[in-house]
Amino acid sequence: MKAKVIFNTDEQAATVYIMKILNAKATEVWSYFTDGGLLERWWAPQPWKAETLEMNFAAGGVWKYKMTNPENQTQFAGLKFHEINSGRSFDFTDFMADEHGKINPLIPTSNWLVGFTGVEEGMKLTINIHFGSEEEMNTLMKLGFEGRVLKSLEQLENILENAQS
Repeated sequence: MKAKVIFNTDEQAATVYIMKILNAKATEVWSYFTDGGLLERWWAPQPWKAETLEMNFAAGGVWKYKMTNPENQTQFAGLKFHEINSGRSFDFTDFMADEHGKINPLIPTSNWLVGFTGVEEGMKLTINIHFGSEEEMNTLMKLGFEGRVLKSLEQLENILENAQS
């Protein structure tokens, strides 16, 4: 049985807290967040597909990627990595970009802290997302942010379950 995702927003603090228990080892889930080839399998919400353009999982490094939908529309985006505590946590700034990787200033960025903790049921994934302001958070929410994140986490969970069977 799949565990429910906790998705809480705090508008005054302009933050989102996400927690999900996954039936997998923390090291396995870590790989799905830090390897471009594995990220491609679940990061873009279906029917979109992600394609890695550049990956350097290191402090100061980036993951630049392209998302394409069935109508061949594309979006470019990326993550800029900051502090990495191997196997435990890392943080990054999420951004939308042009085809050259230049950040799109019209779409707000967000700062993510992702944590990986082993628990009896498998592992606990926690994600804390900080937005520049309440207005920026609400702008992204209106663009379907919550639904995209939940759909992507469901895709990750399905991949992990299929890997175990």
